[in-house]
Amino acid sequence: MAENELQHNTVDEENVDMDKFSPMMRHYLETKEKYKDCILFYRLGDFYEMFFDDAINVSRELELTLTGKNCGQEERAPMCGVPFHAADIYINRLIEKGYKVAICEQLEDPKTAKGIVKRDVIRVVTPGTVLDDSVLEEKKNNYIMSIYKEGIYFGLAVCDISTGDFYATEIKEDNNFQKLLDEVSRYNPSEILINKMLSDSEEELKTLKQKFSSFISVKPNNIFSQNVQYIKDNMEITDVNNSEYKELDKKFLAISAINSLIYYIEDTQKEKPENLNKIVMYESTKYMSLDISARRNLELTEKMRDKSKKGTLLWVLDKTSTSMGGRLLRRWISDPLVNVADINSRLRSSKRT
Repeated sequence: MAENELQHNTVDEENVDMDKFSPMMRHYLETKEKYKDCILFYRLGDFYEMFFDDAINVSRELELTLTGKNCGQEERAPMCGVPFHAADIYINRLIEKGYKVAICEQLEDPKTAKGIVKRDVIRVVTPGTVLDDSVLEEKKNNYIMSIYKEGIYFGLAVCDISTGDFYATEIKEDNNFQKLLDEVSRYNPSEILINKMLSDSEEELKTLKQKFSSFISVKPNNIFSQNVQYIKDNMEITDVNNSEYKELDKKFLAISAINSLIYYIEDTQKEKPENLNKIVMYESTKYMSLDISARRNLELTEKMRDKSKKGTLLWVLDKTSTSMGGRLLRRWISDPLVNVADINSRLRSSKRT
């Protein structure tokens, strides 16, 4: 699904005297201003509270009671809240509905704090950055993808932050956009980041939204950096055979996509995940092109009717006993090879595992 459009906060900071708000509410509004595209979970004691339009939206989406809180204004601020110990349940429900959630936590003990308790956002949860095991499928990757468009060409980077799997490629062939769609279909990401040029390509963006249920958001051009040294300093770069990849300097489209994805992950997680240390560079021509219709009709990994696994090719072949093995088998089925030597190598690998 496309990114949910949050209503603007009911408080217009440009036209309202912020000094008239209580100190706590001023801090809430200042924090919300930094995370306009998110539902802000603001920790107050044993609850995460939401105010103004966030409260109205969440009470409607999750069928919670809408109350109010004195905030220094004549009218009480709309408010709803959830117990902090059960917050993951409500956050996951909002993510499933296409929202992003910023978690603003207390950074000091309220009993010893002087004045207003220090609070800050410790993590932003999005469809592609969910880490809750109760939401993630054990034998299925949850991918987040970045697409960088320049002219008629594309750079693509995709990552599962729960496993550390990270892949990147460039699409510079005939019928580039169709090939891009094939690659998106291959990974079926839950979230996609795009640059302004792709956003301005109205027909291409429309097609992406129609064909995929991914949460799509447009990111500023400055995060699509071409700083290759940062990648080299922080990541191991290999090819699909696990050999050192030495041509990254030439892959500026892929570099831009990689940098934006790393920036976004570190920005939402407020740190670099420890398992994010390796990028596999691959050539899209190495795999058979299967568009989204072919994948659905063949029912490789999910049924057309109800998206269940039972009755699919994956269901027939999956005798794996670990989640890692299950994810590998799913990836092999989704990535049919075209080169005989590569196919035989994969078969030998499957016998060893």
